[in-house]
Amino acid sequence: MVPLYMNVTNTYVSGMQEDLGLHGNELNYIKTAWTCGYVIGQIPANTLVTRLRPSIWIPLTEVVWSVLTMTFASSKNFTTLVAIRFFVGKLSTLLSLAESSFYPAMQYVLGSWYKPDELGKRASIIQMAGAVGPMVGGFLQAAAYDGLNGKYGLAGWRWLFIIDGITTVPIALLGFLIMPGLPSNTKPNYLYTQAEIDLANRRMEDIGRKPPGKFTKQKILNFFTSWHLYLLTLLYVLFNNASNPSSSMIFWLKSFNTPEKTVYTVAQINTYPLPIYAVQIVTTFAYAWWSDAVRARWPPMILAGLWNMAVCIVLAATPLYTHSTRRWVFYYMTPVCAGLSGLILSWANELTGHDSEKRAFVVACCDTFANVIQTWFPTVLFPQVEQPRVLKGNVATACVNFAMVCTALTVLCLSRRDARSKARVEAKNQDIPVALSARDSSEDRKFGEDGCVMAEVNVVEDFRR
Repeated sequence: MVPLYMNVTNTYVSGMQEDLGLHGNELNYIKTAWTCGYVIGQIPANTLVTRLRPSIWIPLTEVVWSVLTMTFASSKNFTTLVAIRFFVGKLSTLLSLAESSFYPAMQYVLGSWYKPDELGKRASIIQMAGAVGPMVGGFLQAAAYDGLNGKYGLAGWRWLFIIDGITTVPIALLGFLIMPGLPSNTKPNYLYTQAEIDLANRRMEDIGRKPPGKFTKQKILNFFTSWHLYLLTLLYVLFNNASNPSSSMIFWLKSFNTPEKTVYTVAQINTYPLPIYAVQIVTTFAYAWWSDAVRARWPPMILAGLWNMAVCIVLAATPLYTHSTRRWVFYYMTPVCAGLSGLILSWANELTGHDSEKRAFVVACCDTFANVIQTWFPTVLFPQVEQPRVLKGNVATACVNFAMVCTALTVLCLSRRDARSKARVEAKNQDIPVALSARDSSEDRKFGEDGCVMAEVNVVEDFRR
């Protein structure tokens, strides 16, 4: 799904700008058009996943997305391109959002199968595809421009959208065969025996993660009366805007070219920024294994936030062309925060696991409001006409990273408070005294210090021992 969003930038610098007569901030508006359609159906789409079988719904939306992607090759001007991109996002609303259905729904499904010491790695592998997609798309763009430009009368950038759509179709069809549903609605088949399904349900029951239940007025009100919705959504919004300077490198490379002199070819402009995604892949895996190993979600968030804050400050202070090597290196460092998505959504899955509908709602809200901010944040702080300098964008992103660190620490404190409170209540109900330090002294708790649901359960059991 991600290559479509990222390849608009690739295609912009690979001939689309000239072919369609784009100018000013029109690239920002093109991206915003997609985001507007995308966010409209995020929450309904992920809520529907609690009622429909993901094994059918998610592959179906992928097929729809594949067809729509290929229609981009027919764009004739700015107006038609914006209309098609909005339609892709808007169609997601009508069809549970061809694109917006995918990522939060996949994270919700993973949270329905895996325990906390397993979830971070799986969630991050899914998120890692968000880096592989643009990286592969960049190489495809270079190959399409060099090998297919002008073939059958189509420009190279148009071929990329066609290739994206065609390659996605067989993967989407494969999804109908291998995509799991939820443990609560999966039936025995050639992949899962009844014993395995029963085991999956017991595993979720052991950690207090509930299957889908009925929607009630009180349940819906509870969505809005806990801190989970607001702080986890804020954390994800900040993360989603913590790596925006990475988009400037491709424009920086193009800015070296003049009508009289070409410093970088189109292929080089598309391929030289691709190590950015390699850094994202490496950090995504590193954060996931680190988080699961120490049984805590927050440490990678603190490290990445402080690191990227420093990177943004350096980019803001470095001249565009007199320190090219330094700027090149720091552009490659800009995605150090981009690998946190899976961990934040894993944290959301774990902290809200006692209510399946709330879990789906919170995960969807995280992605929805992150994209709502994306409809204006890049346009205001990273306008096309200010690329690649975007001084105010780099400074603002440094502040965003600092705010992300503060929010992660706040979530940590509140989750620990809730875990201690729940432990005291459970102990009181069983007439077992619990010291406040019990949670930290327990050696058998299922997960670490970030307040996950499973950490709460074993506090009482420790005193029984």
